Amino acid sequence: MPKMKSNRSAAKRFSLTGSGKIKRRKQNLRHILTKKCAKRKMNLGRGALVDKANEGAVKSMLPYLK
Repeated sequence: MPKMKSNRSAAKRFSLTGSGKIKRRKQNLRHILTKKCAKRKMNLGRGALVDKANEGAVKSMLPYLK
């Protein structure tokens, strides 16, 4: 049986934490930054975790994510 392929765009966007949760980046930090306050930009720079409702969809795109 051949190896399954990972969705390459998802593989670049998601990673695994030490406890097994899926980590992602937050949106809205690419452009139009002048109207956003420093506190908001600082919080957007931090990572976030994928919700439980969406974990199954991410794991289906990344079959070898342990």
